Amino acid sequence: MSNFDQKFTDVNQLGEFNLIDRLTSGFDLKNKSSILGVGDDAAVIEHGKTNLLVSTDLLVEGIHFDLMYSPLKHLGYKAVVVNLSDIYAMNGTPQQITVSMALSSKFSVEALEEFYAGIKEACRIYNVDLVGGDTTSSPKGLTISITAIGTADKKEITYRSGAKPGDILCITGDLGAAYLGLQILEREKQLYLNNPGIQPDLEEQKYLLERQLKPEARKDIIRIFKDAKLIPTSMIDISDGLASDLMHICKASEVGAFVEESKIPINQEAQLMAIKFQMDPITTALNGGEDYELLFSIDESDLEKIRLMPSVYIIGEIVKKEDGIKLHTTGGNVHPLKAQGWDHFDDKT
Repeated sequence: MSNFDQKFTDVNQLGEFNLIDRLTSGFDLKNKSSILGVGDDAAVIEHGKTNLLVSTDLLVEGIHFDLMYSPLKHLGYKAVVVNLSDIYAMNGTPQQITVSMALSSKFSVEALEEFYAGIKEACRIYNVDLVGGDTTSSPKGLTISITAIGTADKKEITYRSGAKPGDILCITGDLGAAYLGLQILEREKQLYLNNPGIQPDLEEQKYLLERQLKPEARKDIIRIFKDAKLIPTSMIDISDGLASDLMHICKASEVGAFVEESKIPINQEAQLMAIKFQMDPITTALNGGEDYELLFSIDESDLEKIRLMPSVYIIGEIVKKEDGIKLHTTGGNVHPLKAQGWDHFDDKT
C-alpha cells in the first residue's frame, strides 16, 4: 500500500554531488576489472598493461548552453573538449569518444552538420576517434551526451584521493575568464531581446569569449608532466570553480588546504571586466567555473620540477583535515573557503 504521507526531498536541496553520493552509495564493485567507479573525474577499468579511463558528460540546452549565442560548431567542439579534460585530469590520454544526441524537429540536417564539424575539429586537434553513439528525437531542444575513453599507465594514474599534508597546491592557467565571458554573452542577449536592432559589443573581449565558447583542455600539461617524470599526488579539472573543485580533492583525500589569494592567477582582461560588472575578480576566479584548467598537488620533493614549468602556478599547500580549507587574503586575513560554484540543478545557463 502506498504511503501518501511520505515526504519527498527536492533534488535542489542536495545539489549535484550530494545527490550522486546518495544515489550510488549502495553500489559495490563486483568485477575485478573495475578499479574505480563513481567519485573521480573518470572511472578506471583494468585493461592489460594499461588501464582504461571512461568519463561521460551530459549537456542540456537551456541549462548548459544557449543557442542564441553558442554557435553550433563551437558547441560541438566544446562538448568534446570538456569530456577530454576529465581524462587529462586523471593524468591519462584520451583516445576515443562516442556522441549521442536527443534533438527536436527545429534542427535541420545542415545545422547538425555544423555541430559535427566542431566535433571533427576537436577530434583532429586532440587526436581522438569518434567510434559510436546514438541519435533520437526529443520534444524540445537539444541534449548532448559524450563519453570519452582514454588510457593511462597504472602507475601514473592520478586520483583526487592522493593529496597529503605538506603537498604543494598548484594550478595551470588563469581563472574566471570563462565565467565573465558568459556574463558578456548574457548581457548582449538581454540587450538584443530588448532591442533586436542593436549591434553586439563583442570586439574587445575576444579572450573572455573564447574561454567560454571554445575552451581548451590541458593536454600540454600532461605531456610536460611526462617529460619531467612528475606524477601529481592528486588532480582535478576546474569545471565547477576552484573552491568547489578543491573541496572535492580535500574530501576524497581527507585533508585540508591553505590557499593564498594573491597567488591565484587572473587574466588582466578578466580583472577589468569583473570590475566593469561590479564583481570581485577573486570571487569570479574562485567560483566562476568552466575554466577547464588543472588543479593538482605535488610532493614537496618535486618543487624544483614545477618552478620552471610554463603556465603552472603555486597557490598554496595541503594541510591536515582538522585545519580546514582556508583562504589567506591579500589583506592578511584568513577565512574559511566557501564553494559557490556552478550548480548543475540551477536553471540558469
